[in-house]
Amino acid sequence: MRITTSAARRRRAGYTAAAALLGLLAAAGSPAYAATDGSVDRVPDVPPSGHAAPAGTAGSAQGAAQGAAHEAAQGAAHEAARGASGVPLGISRLAEGAGRQVAITIDDGPDPRWTPQVLATLRKNHVKATFCMIGTKAQKYPELVRAVAADGHQLCDHSVDHDVTMDHKPVAYQRQQILEGKAMIEKAVPGVPVTYYRAPGGAFTPDSRAIAAASGMRPLGWSVDPQDWSRPGLKAILSAVEGKLPQQPTVLFHDGGGDRSETVAALKEYLPWLTEQGYRFSFPARTAP
Repeated sequence: MRITTSAARRRRAGYTAAAALLGLLAAAGSPAYAATDGSVDRVPDVPPSGHAAPAGTAGSAQGAAQGAAHEAAQGAAHEAARGASGVPLGISRLAEGAGRQVAITIDDGPDPRWTPQVLATLRKNHVKATFCMIGTKAQKYPELVRAVAADGHQLCDHSVDHDVTMDHKPVAYQRQQILEGKAMIEKAVPGVPVTYYRAPGGAFTPDSRAIAAASGMRPLGWSVDPQDWSRPGLKAILSAVEGKLPQQPTVLFHDGGGDRSETVAALKEYLPWLTEQGYRFSFPARTAP
């Protein structure tokens, strides 16, 4: 893939910043983010040696002190990482703003059949969403990337080709998937920022989060997943998204990866329902923890 000189400079800057962030994380450790959405670090933290003493022993006091120092070091590293890139490393699962805000996210496109239908539905309901695009699809359908951006939606990097096993691959491979996916989207719409990174299948690692943040993309998860990709039926999708919603939910839908007719039908009913319930639409949080 041919990339402009300025794009290449941006990528080299991203590599340098990512390396600095990874060094900070290696020194301080990187916590796994608890979640029910599957978008968590797949590399668990290994407790430092000396933390296995049972409670009530002299060793436990030493372990507690070491644990406090470890947490302080993590906090310092994360603050330094935020300062280097301006983007937190934590996985965003909340909609921006306070109160009854909801963020709609659309994954796995763009798709020539389904993306235009999703765009038309969003436009009719005056909703701005976040589209998490696969790089090779953005490269194949640049006019759809431009259509999404022209309607005022946010862009999200969903990797080069949606490899859900990339959390088991070397860091160099993760970096390539993240940064080249971003470059493919940017090439379709020069000058439009790609503001989020969503790992395929939610398979984040501390490394992938650091690489994304260093290049200006907030790691993006979700808090409501109706499993629309599996085509469970319109009733099942609506039941999942209209149930007890968490505070400031980020809702996951799909416009690619197969027949998305149920998703389009669900959005046509769900978006007016949210408005009737007093929800307002926003994007996922970029700067909040």
